[in-house]
Amino acid sequence: MEKETIILTRKIQLHLDCDDKEQRSEYFKKLFEWQDIVYRGSNMVLTHQYIQEQIKDLIYLRDDIKVKLADFKKDPDGIFTSSKMNTTYRILNLYFKGKLPSNIISAMNMTLNRVFSADRTAYWRGEKSLRNYKKDMPIPFSGDQVKLSNDEKGRDFKLSLFKIPFRTYLGKDRSDKRVLLQRALVGQIKICTSSIKIIKGKIFLLLALELPKKQHALKEHVIAEASLSVEHPITVNIDKDNYQIGNKEEFLYRRMAIQAARHRIQKAAAYNSGGRGRKKKLKSLDHFNEKEKRYVDSRLHLYSRRLIDICVKSGAGTLLLVNQTSKEEFAKEDEFLLRNWSYYGLIEKIRYKANMAGINIIVE
Repeated sequence: MEKETIILTRKIQLHLDCDDKEQRSEYFKKLFEWQDIVYRGSNMVLTHQYIQEQIKDLIYLRDDIKVKLADFKKDPDGIFTSSKMNTTYRILNLYFKGKLPSNIISAMNMTLNRVFSADRTAYWRGEKSLRNYKKDMPIPFSGDQVKLSNDEKGRDFKLSLFKIPFRTYLGKDRSDKRVLLQRALVGQIKICTSSIKIIKGKIFLLLALELPKKQHALKEHVIAEASLSVEHPITVNIDKDNYQIGNKEEFLYRRMAIQAARHRIQKAAAYNSGGRGRKKKLKSLDHFNEKEKRYVDSRLHLYSRRLIDICVKSGAGTLLLVNQTSKEEFAKEDEFLLRNWSYYGLIEKIRYKANMAGINIIVE
């Protein structure tokens, strides 16, 4: 049965709600220590999970050894002294108990087991290498740890996580973050397993919220046929109606203009005065790298949003992406298309928004 809810994740900047400099320094030190432990523990858990799965395929072991990944108390062929999920929890507890809150350890174990289960078939076939987590990975925790309250001015929100006080910073945010936080505060929507991430000294809350899917009057037999191309990012046909979303000049030429500006700055960077380090010298270059990413992400969000709005307005319950597989194979051979046309990113955004609206999507 199809789920009636969907998980949304919102990235919200946090500030430490503390004026004491020494105390703030202690809080930051604790967060960095936790981040380092989570990074090391995650790689450790994945290694154990991978070894457990591969034991059955070690053909050079004795034939009379029976291997089954189960608790030996419940299954005579089992090799574990507890459940499979509990094995990795015990590893984390052995090395990090007292250094990391138990709630974070539990959330880590649950998340890593879920991620490994999703990829295990690809590992077994040799289609994917084992994930390697980096030092800046988020710190997970269960949703019941987030206790929200309004601040004095009523514009932002306060929350305390593991006795560390935080305050949200929404600024001039025009998205739905403030509305979602207010709904979570009054209990209208559920907060799921979320995480905290530290990026260049800034703290961000990756808040996961469980929301009911929007109910639209859609008919499954009404099919919207969408085609992705360079000339027009999306072309949609629904019965006799035809729609074109975006154009080449708007997306591709603007992106290439940003690339050209970046290339000019890259050549000029060789003549920048030195003395203040490489980072200072290449600051303007990094700015244009981020500028291109933001522009592309913004356009793809806009195109996918318009496509789903057209489907909902027309009552189309099925969205068919026509000849997409062959187009992606062709794009792999064309260096220009591979560099400048974001097929994968656009499809992922279409999938996400279609799922929220309750539209079935088929990639042909």
